[in-house]
Amino acid sequence: MPKRDSKGKSRTPGRRRILIVDDVADVTEMISLFLKHAGYQVSTAASAQDALRLARTKSFDMVISDIGMPQMNGYELAGELRALEKYKRIPMIAVTGYSEYDDRGRAVSAGFNVHLTKPIDPAGLLSLISELLN
Repeated sequence: MPKRDSKGKSRTPGRRRILIVDDVADVTEMISLFLKHAGYQVSTAASAQDALRLARTKSFDMVISDIGMPQMNGYELAGELRALEKYKRIPMIAVTGYSEYDDRGRAVSAGFNVHLTKPIDPAGLLSLISELLN
């Protein structure tokens, strides 16, 4: 039986499902590999539209998404996800190359909890994920 914290959440990473969204396959593969190695269950989507389809049929404990994607960007995806009842409160991390002054504020306004700039520090991301999920 998995250990639970004071809020009843599982503290076992393998019980946590994370959706990674990026239109660059190398990015989703890299993040996916180190999250799987850390014990998380990972699904990937190559577009915001694919991510929405997955999110409607499955439940995720966290979403990590790029911002600059064709057709529907990460800001729009965050808004669509936050409109779904089961995604109103889950942590979402923006992982992007956008690093201008207003990009962080725009990410938070769109529904992301955190804005990270690429390249990503794997240890830092794992620490952030653990903090947001617990």
